[in-house]
Order: sequence, then C-alpha cells, then structure tokens
Amino acid sequence: MTTRYRINYSKLEGMRYTSNLDIHKMWERTFRRAKLPLKYSQGFHPQPKIQQANPLPLGFLSKNEMVDFYLDEDVEMEIILSNLSKSLPAGIELNSLEKIDNNEPTLQKLTQASEYLVSILDNLDIDEVKNKIKEILKTDTIIRIRRGKSYDLRPLILDLEFEDKEQGIIHMVLSAKDGATGRPDEVLKELEIPLENTRIIREKTILEEISSQVSDSHEK
Repeated sequence: MTTRYRINYSKLEGMRYTSNLDIHKMWERTFRRAKLPLKYSQGFHPQPKIQQANPLPLGFLSKNEMVDFYLDEDVEMEIILSNLSKSLPAGIELNSLEKIDNNEPTLQKLTQASEYLVSILDNLDIDEVKNKIKEILKTDTIIRIRRGKSYDLRPLILDLEFEDKEQGIIHMVLSAKDGATGRPDEVLKELEIPLENTRIIREKTILEEISSQVSDSHEK
C-alpha cells in the first residue's frame, strides 16, 4: 500500500549554500539512513518518489520548506519521526510531519506564493527605499531578463513593504506558480539594494487551499 507523507522543515545556516539538487539527494540519503521503505518509480531507471515544493535559491534560508515522500507501506508517524531525528544532517530542522491523501495534487502544482523577510545588513536611506517600493507598486510593468528571456516582474510581486525601519526588514510576497515565479534578488535589484548586503529568509510557502486528509501530525 502506497502512503504519502509531507515534511515541513527549516533550512538553516549549515545548509545555506547547498543547492536544490543536493537538498533532494540529501533527503534521499536521509530516508535510506532512516530505513524507510521508499516507493520507487517504474522504468529502466527507478527513482524514489520524493517531491519538493518551490525550489529555494542558493544562499537563502527558510523556515518553511516542504517535501513529499511516498512509502511502500503505512508506517507509524512516531517511528518515522524517531528514525528521521537520528538521520537528519546539521542545518535541517524538522517542523512537522503529516500524512497526505495520495489523490492530492503535487506540491509543485499546489504552490502559489512565497513569503520572504529580507534583512538589510548595511545602513540605507530608509526613506529612499520606501519611495522606491512605492514606485514599484505604482508601476504596471517591470521588464527584466532571466536566462536570456524577457519577462514582467511586476505581476509576480503580490506584496512589498518596509516592515521594520529600525531593523531594516523588507517583507515580500512573491508568486511561486509554475512558470510565474518571482525572486527576491530580482526585486532587490529594482530597489537598488546589493544582494550581498542582505539576509533572505523564506518565512512561508503558500499552498492552494484544499481538503487534506491528515491522520496524524507532529508540531515542534
């Protein structure tokens, strides 16, 4: 019996410069170390059924990453949590684990947006940044180039504001749909803020609301 589970986890400093591909391999190794009966795809090159949500750009941290994995049998949640806790590498922190209905869409299809907090590490003219944010929000079109192709950044910015003047924190909510994903570093370029002078944390991955069958969960 195939059973689907979803992990919500944090990507901390120890994994900051680990690529999305390596994160995927890390989960595969972790599940194997935890001796979980992973479900594999069919064909000449079977792969474990592990699905990530919205990939996190290199150098960003996150409090809210998600990965789905499928097992060949129904394993008790306590056993999974115990085995994973002994197998996770430094820099990955488990937030929650839940059982998911096999018929639900994939995480990639469910992902709608990402919420980020961007901390400014150097002194900036706060009023100037706030004015640039206002200009962006009033603009209908922001054409940028990504991988040699032009695209409009403006509709990908769902929310943008200076959240904390004293600590220099910018709050962003950016579209994360398939083929329509906004990146914080591209917004920072429009604000003329060097990426190296910031610390970016994904606070939340926003999924499409659906009825989910969860038999058990663990919250830290």
